[in-house]
Amino acid sequence: MSKTVATAHQPLAERLRPKTLGEVIGQQHLLGEGMPLRIAFESGQPHSCILWGPPGTGKTTIARLMADAFDAQFITISAVLGGVKDIREAVERAQVAQGILGSGGRRTIVFVDEVHRFNKSQQDAFLPHVESGLFTFIGATTENPSFEVNSALLSRAAVYVLQPLAEDDLKQIVAKAQAIGAVPPIEQAALDRLVAYADGDARRLLNTLETLAVAAEQEKLGEVTDSWLLKVLGERMRRYDKGGEQFYDTISALHKSVRGSNPDASLYWFLRMLDGGADPRYMARRLVRMASEDIGLADPRALRLALDAAETYERLGTPEGELALAECVVYLAIAPKSNAVYNAFNEIKAFIKQDGTRPVPLHLRNAPTKLMKDLDYGKDYRYAHDEEGGFAAGETYFPDGMKPPQFYRPVERGLEIRIADRLRELRRLNEDRQRKP
Repeated sequence: MSKTVATAHQPLAERLRPKTLGEVIGQQHLLGEGMPLRIAFESGQPHSCILWGPPGTGKTTIARLMADAFDAQFITISAVLGGVKDIREAVERAQVAQGILGSGGRRTIVFVDEVHRFNKSQQDAFLPHVESGLFTFIGATTENPSFEVNSALLSRAAVYVLQPLAEDDLKQIVAKAQAIGAVPPIEQAALDRLVAYADGDARRLLNTLETLAVAAEQEKLGEVTDSWLLKVLGERMRRYDKGGEQFYDTISALHKSVRGSNPDASLYWFLRMLDGGADPRYMARRLVRMASEDIGLADPRALRLALDAAETYERLGTPEGELALAECVVYLAIAPKSNAVYNAFNEIKAFIKQDGTRPVPLHLRNAPTKLMKDLDYGKDYRYAHDEEGGFAAGETYFPDGMKPPQFYRPVERGLEIRIADRLRELRRLNEDRQRKP
């Protein structure tokens, strides 16, 4: 199979595209020794799969390397620009390739970029050929394949989840670009800003480096400084200071506005984040955290609403899905607040860290074998469902000799008012039982 020779006239992303599996940066949870995709490469037998992950994480690269590894014809279809005609042409090319060496002809890999853009009938067109083994299907998507890929096609393909590249991964890419003389030296502050701006996206990083290289050459610049970087790349990089003080100041303002029950301020900071280039998926994760940390059991619906908003964004994308996140922001802001579970969680973690490893009391242990029963495992355990009111008053559930603490202290807001009432009643029943002779 003919290989493309990298030249100085090619885009930087193409010049640095890995030629072997060992050159791939990132995705070691899939490509490392003993990991799923590495095993697939080493098996000698390609299989259909969906590569799901954010832009610039190596989906196309992995597909191309798979074709190289199996000496397969590589056919690319863009679901954004293509249609059934392109699928039909891919089928014909695969049939020709299969006939080159008779019954044992050459394999074909059909790579469909942005596969979620194909409608149901277009996706269905692949099914008979995947089932017959005419070609191996590899789809790439930035959207959740559970929602965007037909179940029939999804059931015939393994799903591999690619992660955004880590900062160290992105710095390795910069070093590779410098090693071939594609970009000048970069001072540390400028490098940190570039990596933060790339936000796990290698393609964005490489395109930015290419822009910088041209500008630096024109100005005969010996080193890329942070101030020059901001001047060249302009307002967007200045505003989207992810990883920098402005980014974290703004997310802090959003979190505090939600905690402070101010929906208008919460929406303001939320939209400031989006306008500055924050990833809506990151924002969705923060909303889930706020629901757990600051609302908790005062309104358990808040967590479900935050998860629903995140799922809605995954289904709709930008900009439609952002409205669901905005609705969640308002709900979280006006919901009753409680950090009681959050505080109990941290207190217990700290207690366990400084406390010894206390054995589980015998009456709380399971006894699945005769030996365990003979050793009194489970002896005298009181089954709560058989007790009056479904509560074994006076029963102890902490290790022997440990004074029962009260880590969880519900607040007098929202549903936790009722939870607090219930806890007080249970404690009264315990005390009554303990007073009985």
